[in-house]
Amino acid sequence: MSSSITTLGDLVEFQRGFDLPKTEFINGNIPVISSNGILGYHNIAKVKGPGITIGRSGTVGLPHFIKEDFYPHNTSLFIKDFKGNVPKYIYYLLRTLKLNEYGSGSGVPTMNRNHLHPIKLFACLEKGTQQKIASVLSALDDKIELNNRINAELEAMAKTLYDYWFVQFDFPNEEAKPYKSSGGKMVYNETLKREIPEGWEVKSLGELVKTINTGLNPRDHFKLGEGENFYVTIKNIEYGRIILDNSCDRISNNSLYRIQKRSNLEKGDILFTSIEPVGKTYLLQENPTNWNINESVFSFKPNYKYVTSEFLFMLLSSYEIRMKCKNAATGSIHKGIRITPLKNFQIPLPPLKLITDFNSILKEILFKINNNQKQNQELSALRDWLLPMLMNGQVKVG
Repeated sequence: MSSSITTLGDLVEFQRGFDLPKTEFINGNIPVISSNGILGYHNIAKVKGPGITIGRSGTVGLPHFIKEDFYPHNTSLFIKDFKGNVPKYIYYLLRTLKLNEYGSGSGVPTMNRNHLHPIKLFACLEKGTQQKIASVLSALDDKIELNNRINAELEAMAKTLYDYWFVQFDFPNEEAKPYKSSGGKMVYNETLKREIPEGWEVKSLGELVKTINTGLNPRDHFKLGEGENFYVTIKNIEYGRIILDNSCDRISNNSLYRIQKRSNLEKGDILFTSIEPVGKTYLLQENPTNWNINESVFSFKPNYKYVTSEFLFMLLSSYEIRMKCKNAATGSIHKGIRITPLKNFQIPLPPLKLITDFNSILKEILFKINNNQKQNQELSALRDWLLPMLMNGQVKVG
């Protein structure tokens, strides 16, 4: 492999992005790329794709690869000239350089091309090998992206089904027709001040769960940064997804044990973020082995007398619960929800038979989502392991 010590400026030329206030955006399909990624869309492109930007102001040094034509915002730097190098190879190379360490400024960090061009690095200069390296890493990222697209469709299916059955009340009646639309009897409920299907009850959320636990914050209990286990906070939870990567702090086996004694996480629990953004949820489909949560994440254990784990997960993920949390949130800086008002939320509860019928459909959807997420974690770990070794020549592409 033809590799040598060179400078970033010998490989590519950076240029500052262009001024464009949000008030001057004109509706179009051209992505405007800021330091954090897509800021919005405009009708004019300034740069032909594929291209690369990195954060210039605020979030500095974060590289973004853009396939299509784009508009680089003034909070970013973009590569004006690749000097014959393979763009996707350069993108992966930039990801290994920790460019955030090259910014300046005591307030808001900033970066300009004079910080970048002199950086010395080890790079492959042979274009054919650059293409092979980029192809290997792109294949992993493409599969991760495909899994994410599949999961987005599966998640939309699950939400639509829940909404159809338990919000619009068009669950299948005894004749397999939509209940409310087919004239199913609705009864006014004094507690909720609205109609619900005949035979439904109203329960507090506290009745639908056995316990609501939390994780543990470090304080005098343990230290962060020791060990290989993941310490999950609200930033690591998205709807139906938990992100175990370098954005997580690490904790030791002993710390993991201490947190688990409090959180008591197990298969079937639902995680729920308690501070802004409130109400991001995750269903545990297996017992956690190498991660646990902090105090800002609640863990709900279902009361199986009334609900299943999957139904409770969809309920806690619903628009209704988000709105209830928004109205009940407190705090002057970071608004959040406390356990007591959460437990007092009044919920229209279907008969258990209807919940289990729903569960038989939903469970398969959530199982597929979970499998794709596990595969993505494995693919991401493989990519991150390969990336530096392909770049420094420790591993060669056959």
